[in-house]
Amino acid sequence: MIETMYAASGGEPAGGVAGWATDLMDRLGAPGAGLAIALENLFPPLPSEVILPLAGFSAAQGRMSLVAALVWTTAGSVVGALALYGIGALIGRRRIRALVDRLPLLKLDDLDRTEAWFAKHGAKAVFFGRMVPIFRSLISVPAGVERMGMGVFLLYTTLGSLLWNTAFVLAGYGLGDNWRTVEEFVGAYSTAVLALAGLAAAAFVAVRIVKARRSSRRPGAGADRAEVLESDRDF
Repeated sequence: MIETMYAASGGEPAGGVAGWATDLMDRLGAPGAGLAIALENLFPPLPSEVILPLAGFSAAQGRMSLVAALVWTTAGSVVGALALYGIGALIGRRRIRALVDRLPLLKLDDLDRTEAWFAKHGAKAVFFGRMVPIFRSLISVPAGVERMGMGVFLLYTTLGSLLWNTAFVLAGYGLGDNWRTVEEFVGAYSTAVLALAGLAAAAFVAVRIVKARRSSRRPGAGADRAEVLESDRDF
């Protein structure tokens, strides 16, 4: 078994996500690696930076062929992305707009700009998004909401996934017993991405709060609000 070989080579026995992925690959071979990656797409906390190098390590140990590892993990990425695309399509633009209209600090204009941006850059977003931790899964949802053409979605999802998967499978294949080095490197990358996303969200909220306060202090704002309420009662 992979776990046994890994322990025998001097590394620590696989546990947690690594142990779970190891068991799948032991039982199913390369399709097990594909299944693990499909589930990783649906549940982003499952780290591809563990599963993919482990698949490469397994290939290096002769448990599966390198080509099979690449084909099956990429197929798993596409299947997982299609499931999230379907979820986005089921939610639809109407529900998204209704939700945004109820949320504080968000405006439908924000959604309109986002939709316009996605209509223009959606293909690039899907392609490059497949190489950004966390967002590599979530990018499939707005693609589904906007009903991106299935052919375009599949093409760019497959290409982006193939590049990402190849890099990490080959890293695990080449590093052998030291495959966990990849996890450490990508962990730092993921932390940086999440930190930037958090800072961007905090900045957005801060700007909206400041604008809302300035608007409420604007001379005549109270009268304008009273007129709106009065017109609502008359209606």
